[in-house]
Amino acid sequence: VRWMMYWIIFALFMAIETFTDLLISWFPFYYEIKMAFVIWLLSPYTRGASLLYRKFVHPALSRREKEIDTYIVRARERSYETMVRFGKRGLNIAATAAVQAATKSQGVLAGRLRSFSMQDLRAIPDEA
Repeated sequence: VRWMMYWIIFALFMAIETFTDLLISWFPFYYEIKMAFVIWLLSPYTRGASLLYRKFVHPALSRREKEIDTYIVRARERSYETMVRFGKRGLNIAATAAVQAATKSQGVLAGRLRSFSMQDLRAIPDEA
């Protein structure tokens, strides 16, 4: 649970830092402060990630739990429908390609057989 809290807080920190880095990276000791913050999050003595998770993230997730659950159910249904649709489309494409390859190869084989005359076939030695 402790690692889950850390990775959630760290992911939020990285998402926020991606946008704010351009604005505040010019502050003196910015990178040192950022590194100290990550160490504070990670440290088992300070339990910074656990503190931030329990104080901010968990209450926000608890308030929106029903919305999140309905979104997950909708996403699962849509993903199943999408996979079925893509599966059908993929099978249709594969079947069409197989039929086209079979018809083309049949035509090539028939053309090659027609190119041989009976004299050409008699010239081939019989190997017993």
